[in-house]
Amino acid sequence: MQLTHRFAADLAALWPEDERAGPLGLAVSGGADSLALLLLAHQAMPGRIAVCSIDHGLRSEAADEVALVERIAATRDIPFTPITVRLAPGNMQAQARAARYAAVADWALAAGLGAVATAHHADDQAETLLMRLNRGSGLAGLAGVRARSTIDGSDVTLLRPLLGWRKAELAKVVAAVGIIPVEDPSNTNPAFDRARLRARLAEADWLDPVQIAASAAHLAEGWQALEWYAELDWHEMVMREEGDAPGFSYCANVPRIIAIETIGRIIRELGGHVSRAEVARAWDRLWAGENASLGGVLAVPGVERVEKVGVMMRVWRFRPEPARGRVN
Repeated sequence: MQLTHRFAADLAALWPEDERAGPLGLAVSGGADSLALLLLAHQAMPGRIAVCSIDHGLRSEAADEVALVERIAATRDIPFTPITVRLAPGNMQAQARAARYAAVADWALAAGLGAVATAHHADDQAETLLMRLNRGSGLAGLAGVRARSTIDGSDVTLLRPLLGWRKAELAKVVAAVGIIPVEDPSNTNPAFDRARLRARLAEADWLDPVQIAASAAHLAEGWQALEWYAELDWHEMVMREEGDAPGFSYCANVPRIIAIETIGRIIRELGGHVSRAEVARAWDRLWAGENASLGGVLAVPGVERVEKVGVMMRVWRFRPEPARGRVN
């Protein structure tokens, strides 16, 4: 009962009762983490959850794992939906993740769910943060997985109420009711970076995944503040310019990390697609007084008097590149 109250409080912090316009959907794989999510949610809000399980077609055992989740849901009268997705050749892990979330979003909308929850926990968050630190990720990446967000390409609310829970705690929840969870072999396959890091973390008992996950949450709050400032920068310092070649002028007067967000938005508005790293390199050129080309857009720096503030400022102009001179 204590664990149920704890889960209910964690969920309410992300999804208050007065915001709940439908049942909570759970994406459950059959592993201990997601089965614990199912059990805790069922105890905390009986009759107000639904479950889906996804077969990516990558392992022969996947169909049996979906069937396991279906049986567990059926014994508790929880609505269950099996989902099958098929992937094209390529980066299977990235494709599987994108296809999984897209399928879950479609399911949530079709079923009239109020939100969807996944079973990411503190150990997952710690692994994500350390992996991204090792890759030199920027602040957006170091914020880790968000406790509350939306599924890409949709308005479906995505919740991760277990980010303060340890993997071992969740395993005990499942063991307590006599369920034997499935084990995904990729979780221990040293061919994957995460599996190698997981093995090293298990040896480093001086590291506290809950505290590392808390640091990721603090970084997420910092990133949220920067996103707020970038939105303000967009509305106050970016002006649309019409003419034969419509574009934007930007009074670049904010720290680099915020300008990167604003420039990226300008490029998207002009139909381009760029990474933050590409925008960062373009900012460096513009700050040095050099033209920059990215995403099919030409950016030209200058300094001029800005009437709305009455002072000289850096003003950068962005226009689609002429087809003949476009740099890919």
